[in-house]
Amino acid sequence: MRAEPAVVIENLVKRFGSFVAVDHVSLEVARGEIFGFLGPNGAGKSTTIRILCGLLAPTSGRAVVQGFDAGSQPELVKAHIGYMSQRFSLYNDLTVEENIEFFSGVYGVAPERREDRKAYALRMAGLEGHRGVMTGLLAGGWKQRLALGCAILHEPPVIFLDEPTSGVDPVARRAFWDLIHDLSDAGQTVFVTTHHMDEAEYCHRAALMYRGRVIALGAPAELKAELKDDAATMEDVFVRLIERENAADTGHRA
Repeated sequence: MRAEPAVVIENLVKRFGSFVAVDHVSLEVARGEIFGFLGPNGAGKSTTIRILCGLLAPTSGRAVVQGFDAGSQPELVKAHIGYMSQRFSLYNDLTVEENIEFFSGVYGVAPERREDRKAYALRMAGLEGHRGVMTGLLAGGWKQRLALGCAILHEPPVIFLDEPTSGVDPVARRAFWDLIHDLSDAGQTVFVTTHHMDEAEYCHRAALMYRGRVIALGAPAELKAELKDDAATMEDVFVRLIERENAADTGHRA
């Protein structure tokens, strides 16, 4: 019997006035899958994530996470997810340990579990000997790992990471993806947005988004195979697809 998907999106639309940020998107994400949502800035990735996290109501369509409707049951969705935002994730004027303690309370971690979860977050972030350091003084890669640890203190089955590797060096990015794979191996579903096309290679499947629409969906190897070029990269795939979309739009206007 096929397991129920962790995330289901059906004909999702989000409009801001006359602007369509998300344009009839439909897809499913399996439990335990690392699903990449790729595209340039402004493609609609973050808007879709915010809808899935119950932070933004859709204009139409349906978004379901862990069996809960993000539009009508946002609080239930929030209780079953971890969310790491590209804009805000930590308090720079708190120490490493104080951030972990704060988010333990925010996420309702049971008192008897807090010490174990704090130890886990410190160990995962590699900051066991730096718990008293002000978070604002951490390098980008260490801050990123701490933010992930705080986002999963309550052991959520689904984790949304919005541009988590933006602004960090390639070595830190690769180390962060190692952590993501550890979470997936443990059975957690990871939905991650990025504008780094090479990061699609770390995902089980990826959706390429452009101008609010999903223009391709599949495993990285499948997407590259469509170009019939053994040396093709995900960057090549995305450029070719954008060219095709732009040509189609020009044809429609002609």
